[in-house]
Amino acid sequence: MTANDRPRVLDLFSCSGGAGKGYEDAGFEVDGCDIADRPRYPFAYHRGDALEYLAHLITTGEIDRYTLVHASPPCQAKNTLTVGTNASRGWGGTHVDLVAPTRELLDATGLPYVMEQPNGRAAIRKDLSLCGEMFQLGVLRHRNFELGRWATLQPIHPRHRGYVRGHRHGVHRDGPYVAAYGNGGGKATVPEMQHAMGITWTDVREELTEAIPPAYTRFIGNAFLTARQEVFA
Repeated sequence: MTANDRPRVLDLFSCSGGAGKGYEDAGFEVDGCDIADRPRYPFAYHRGDALEYLAHLITTGEIDRYTLVHASPPCQAKNTLTVGTNASRGWGGTHVDLVAPTRELLDATGLPYVMEQPNGRAAIRKDLSLCGEMFQLGVLRHRNFELGRWATLQPIHPRHRGYVRGHRHGVHRDGPYVAAYGNGGGKATVPEMQHAMGITWTDVREELTEAIPPAYTRFIGNAFLTARQEVFA
């Protein structure tokens, strides 16, 4: 298969490229878009507002060069930490919830899509839920995925082997997983996060704390290509 024959994925809200790397591993060409400067993003990249860019691609017809669209809109408004511990203690600020406008544009593309959010109250269908233990990673990092215009089976969620290492609610525990978020309180170091998630191309803590482990989207990309092949068989 040549590069021109490979399926192409549009990676919106791409951050450091954890999702994009998994799709590349599954055989996709990858184009990213993020509003922040991401000099370590390892693929072709457009800096700008992801939804404005997607609307532009739809209007101009350039969206037709893609096989699949992946979107990870900002999740701070409805994730477990925001609606749980932070809210109870009065921490945090006002966060934008872009799930609904993202879905509207994803639907308008006419393409299969994947929309990702962490555990919490985000209003997405949990068509697929993945955990680091499914891939023998050093993080748990539960993530939910809404699948548009395609489907796949939910893999078995294996029993966790222990605790996430660090302090939680005044109790310190040791365990086989690192806390790849925040800072202090036994949270993972940058090298620990890189190793636990399989991400080597960025050493920016903020990017690592937001990243999707590439193993997740490698699984999704392979599942999508299998489902696509079955449709056209």
